[in-house]
Amino acid sequence: MATLTGARRIVVKIGSALLVDRKTGDLRGDWLHSLAADVAVLKGQGADVILVSSGSIALGREVLSLTQSDLPLEQSQAAAAVGQIRLARAYEQALAPHDITTGQVLVTLEDSTNRRRYLNTRATMETLLGFGVVPIVNENDTIATDEIRYGDNDRLAAQIAVTTGADLLILLSDVDGFYTANPGDDPTARHLAQIDEITPEIEAMAGDAGSGLSKGGMKTKLMAARMATAAGCAMMIAQGFPMNPLAALQNGAPNTTFRAQIDPRTARKRWIASMKPKGALTLDAGATAALSRGKSLLPAGVTKVSGTFGRGEPVEILDPSGRALGQGLTRYTAPEATAIKGQKSTEIETILGYPGRSTLIHRDDMAL
Repeated sequence: MATLTGARRIVVKIGSALLVDRKTGDLRGDWLHSLAADVAVLKGQGADVILVSSGSIALGREVLSLTQSDLPLEQSQAAAAVGQIRLARAYEQALAPHDITTGQVLVTLEDSTNRRRYLNTRATMETLLGFGVVPIVNENDTIATDEIRYGDNDRLAAQIAVTTGADLLILLSDVDGFYTANPGDDPTARHLAQIDEITPEIEAMAGDAGSGLSKGGMKTKLMAARMATAAGCAMMIAQGFPMNPLAALQNGAPNTTFRAQIDPRTARKRWIASMKPKGALTLDAGATAALSRGKSLLPAGVTKVSGTFGRGEPVEILDPSGRALGQGLTRYTAPEATAIKGQKSTEIETILGYPGRSTLIHRDDMAL
């Protein structure tokens, strides 16, 4: 499908029911290796791939012989601690034959609601992808409590897609898309191949559709779609149980595609531009020209810092005459920016006493 083959950055969500055999509690190794082959093909086509994977608790509970359906919080966290090692190793072993390096990223809801943590997550993910790594993302179940949980990996995957500026999110599920009603209960239910807008009618169709194999169901998938498409990321719901599920999508397997209205970069720029600035940075002529060529803002190009702002907060960007060029999210606090303004990036550690990022505002965090 054009949407899949043309994607620059793809987030794939994999549920526990796909990865772990429900009856035996064992990893579905052959299926995972087929998925790894699909990921290798996508990377060969030039796409970044991020996997958001459940499965740590399901794998860990088998090792610890925890057979009851609803585990107390502390037992779930213990199972996650044991299972996460096995889950990461399974992905590493599946992708290694394709010369693909994996990296484990564990997050909680706090990591997206706290601006500093959000920026750290974004920077780490960008660095991993820059090295060609396939990040394996999961909720940090070992430490997460109800207050800081996403609760389901559909919404976690959507948040990762938004954070990383992905243009396609694929939810591999136990159904092949969105239906007008639960097809298991209603023989007249129709499959919808594309949804351009999530209307109240579409929301009413979701009901509690789902097989019970996951925490999510169709309601959480709609929540994920709303989050992703608002940020410029298209989303697919597709059947995940067969071998090579991503190859099947490329070959035209049934799915439901939620269409994004704008591209991720434009959506992010609009979001940054809509914020109220907490301060301002005045640039010299050289930095002003560099920004017009799509460069990031380095400390050396800043002549004046005004206002009170923290790391990750929006600041106005001014040319030498004080004319507004736009605004961006700063990687330093106001006192830090004041200390390093006009200085080379190589001198940041000497001035601040600790290593910092080379850019004051990265071009991806700037709306001009």
